[in-house]
Amino acid sequence: MKKELKDTIVVELGQKLKEFPHFYLVDTTGLNAEQTSNLRRKCFKNEIKMVVVKNTLLHKAFEASDIDFSPLYEALKGNTAVMFTQTANVPAKLLKEYKKEGIPALKAAYAEEGFFVGADKLDELVAIKSKSELIADVVAMLQAPLQGVISGVDAGATLHGLIDAVAERNK
Repeated sequence: MKKELKDTIVVELGQKLKEFPHFYLVDTTGLNAEQTSNLRRKCFKNEIKMVVVKNTLLHKAFEASDIDFSPLYEALKGNTAVMFTQTANVPAKLLKEYKKEGIPALKAAYAEEGFFVGADKLDELVAIKSKSELIADVVAMLQAPLQGVISGVDAGATLHGLIDAVAERNK
């Protein structure tokens, strides 16, 4: 591979590191062409950009970044695919589907400005809530007292109707 091409790839990886706030390093060793194609389709449906890269080029892109990615250097061995995403837990949920087969396997991840190294961190990554999930939780918490008041008013109206019915019957 020519030096100009390598430099271009490092620059493109650097741009992706700036564009996407979360990424996963995944070992895809053992996937055949059909399985790789299926994985890429699932990534596309979930708005994940998957790129297979040379470890040395990714290492150079990490070094050129403003963020210190040194905790991820040890994961740059063997076959590495990078899954770039805007939502931190989406790739983790996708990888969890494959967990029984063990392929693809999580090597490391950078999500929510934290480093997760090792396949055992997959459950932690799945548990990270996305922005929309957090908003839904806040809305649910805000609605809970209001739902209690509405239920009380409904129960009061029902109770009032019941008392009126009993009073009418006793006349």
